[in-house]
Amino acid sequence: MLENIERIKCLIIGSGPAGYTAAIYAARADLKPVMYTGMQMGGQLTTTTEVDNFPGYPDGTDGTAMMEDLKKQAERFGTEVRFGLITSVDFSTEVGGIHKVIVDEDKTIEAETVIISTGATAKYLGLESEQRLIGGGVSACATCDGFFYRKQDVVVIGAGDTAAEEATYLSNICNKVTILVRKDYMRASKAMQTRVKNTANIEVKYNTELDEVLGDNVVVGVRAVNNITGEKEVIDVTGLFIAIGHKPNTDIFKGILDMDETGYLKTKGKSTKTNVPGVFAAGDVQDKEYRQAVTAAGTGCMAALDAERYLGSLV
Repeated sequence: MLENIERIKCLIIGSGPAGYTAAIYAARADLKPVMYTGMQMGGQLTTTTEVDNFPGYPDGTDGTAMMEDLKKQAERFGTEVRFGLITSVDFSTEVGGIHKVIVDEDKTIEAETVIISTGATAKYLGLESEQRLIGGGVSACATCDGFFYRKQDVVVIGAGDTAAEEATYLSNICNKVTILVRKDYMRASKAMQTRVKNTANIEVKYNTELDEVLGDNVVVGVRAVNNITGEKEVIDVTGLFIAIGHKPNTDIFKGILDMDETGYLKTKGKSTKTNVPGVFAAGDVQDKEYRQAVTAAGTGCMAALDAERYLGSLV
């Protein structure tokens, strides 16, 4: 049994835009929040080199700098930010119950409220060249980074609705969009397939897979391979968008919190309330539709307000 136990009012798990915004609001409400950052301090945005679409940065910024700004703001109001990983949870199902979490299998935190903002992780193919060029032309978010490839040629990898949506979005910005589909058909809905087919500057290559991303520091092209004939082809592009899905970081909550079939946490109505009283979810961990820093920040605000009101209702 762990002897190292600490009791707090508000625990925030995760340190992306949702977590830091929740921390700012919770701290200003005198909830004295404690945040555990997880292994990737700052979340997904720290892998983004340029951020041009977050309000308040007229000249743009980079993801790491923006997360540092949010961290400083949260700390200014009294948030205690700690580097650590939540390894297990034991949530009370009673209203007013105390929620227990284990940090790094060493310390127990007993919290009156918990805000989960653990985010989601983009799925990648795993190629060395792909991983090396993330932020240098390889992206998993067209709406985040598509702006930087205006009037340029890009490739999208994927066959589902996400890939079709990313491609059609990019078609309005880029000169040409090539979709690589590893099978001889797309899994996207008929409506999305029709949209792709009717977009003049989108080309779909079936039975085609990514063999390598070309470029030293930035993407200059991709090498694709036909998985039936074995024929290889170099496509000159400046951007590569991986659109094969995201995995929400919710494994430790399975069997405890309600999730959809892909693992995203379910929240009640327009709130951030989960099925467990006093436990709230914000950001990409419960949002598979928008997945933007600004929408994550908005739900972080909501989660802190929901937590404050929950505690107020117990008095």
